[in-house]
This record gives sequence, C-alpha cells and structure tokens, in this order.
Amino acid sequence: MKFWSVTWLGGVLLAGSLVGTSLQAADTEPYLAFQQRWAEAQYQQQGDAQEQALATLADEVRAASAARPDDLPLKTWAGIIVGSYAGAKGGLGALSLAEEAKADYEAVIAKDASVLKGSALTSLGVLYYKVPGWPLGFGDEERAAFMLQRGLKLNPEGIDSNYFYADFLANQGKKEEAKPYLLKAKAAAPRPGREIADAGRQREIAALQEKLEQ
Repeated sequence: MKFWSVTWLGGVLLAGSLVGTSLQAADTEPYLAFQQRWAEAQYQQQGDAQEQALATLADEVRAASAARPDDLPLKTWAGIIVGSYAGAKGGLGALSLAEEAKADYEAVIAKDASVLKGSALTSLGVLYYKVPGWPLGFGDEERAAFMLQRGLKLNPEGIDSNYFYADFLANQGKKEEAKPYLLKAKAAAPRPGREIADAGRQREIAALQEKLEQ
C-alpha cells in the first residue's frame, strides 16, 4: 500500500525559489548538494532503484543535519528527503519515516517558518493530506489546509506551493478552486539550478490539469 508520493516539496519540496547548485555554493550551503541529488533520485529513477537511492540519501542527510543542528535549510531538506523515501517505500512501515519528516518540519517552523520561503510549511501540509488519518496515522485535512495556506503566503508565486495547494483542493473535490493555483504553478518562473525538479513538477502539473478537465 503506497499511500502517497511525496515530491517536494520540496520540496519542497518543494523548496521554493532557490539558487543554483555550484560546488562553491554547496560548500557554503550543504543543502544544495542534497537538493540536486534528491531531484535526480525522485525524477530520474523508478521502483527499487529509486527507493534505494532515497534510502541512501536519507541516511546521509540525517548525519549531515545532526552535525549542523542549527542549519534550518538543511533540516528542511532532511524532512523532504525522508518524506520522499517514505513515499517510495510505501505501506504502514513508512509511517515512522513520515513522523520523522514531520518532526524535522516542525523543528524548522518553530525557529523560523520563513526559511526557504516557507518550504517546511508547504511540505508539512503535504504530509497532513497524504498520510492516512487516525487511527493509522496523523493525517488531518484541516491542518493540511492551514499549513499549505501559510506556505502560499510566504511563496505566492512558487511552483511547489501553488501545485500542492491545487492538488490538495483537487483531492477535496474542489476542482474549480484548484484550477487557478495549478495555472499559477504552471506559469512559475524557472528556478536556476533546478531544471530536473522543475521538469518533473511540470509533468505532475500536466497530469493534474488533465485530471481536473475530466
């Protein structure tokens, strides 16, 4: 049972409008290297290979984040990667990974919700509507809406913040309400250094757009 497919956020996730991933930048901002490798695993691999790549990446980002506990962008990406691994793994065994990602996002939000243009807010919102609700998991549609809307306020033009809110609304059966947000996601400006993630997200936008027209 695969109960969600987290593609963040990012990541954020879904992670808002971020700078490129040069080696020099990665030395200064460790999350950038993880961000690039996540995109490669998430959008260029499938099946068992994707799950294994994300598992390896999750182990590495956990260690990196533990060594830099005050690095909030890195902790955000730890949540995104672990959440994506949960999505690839699927089933009830992935719930502990989802809980881990949730804890990372909550830790970031408690210190500074605006980090990476609110990526932790958006990513946490995604978890709340993708993870099953009680008694299996912590899924909560009201909390999902609250977090996603907060993320949108911090990143109103973002491809991820708009896509995931559109996806949430579509899952609620609110197709007409979802369409403006999806169109905004489709028209979002390209993110330097994030060509793989942008291309993958645009494919997801196209798939959701087709679904909304049915």
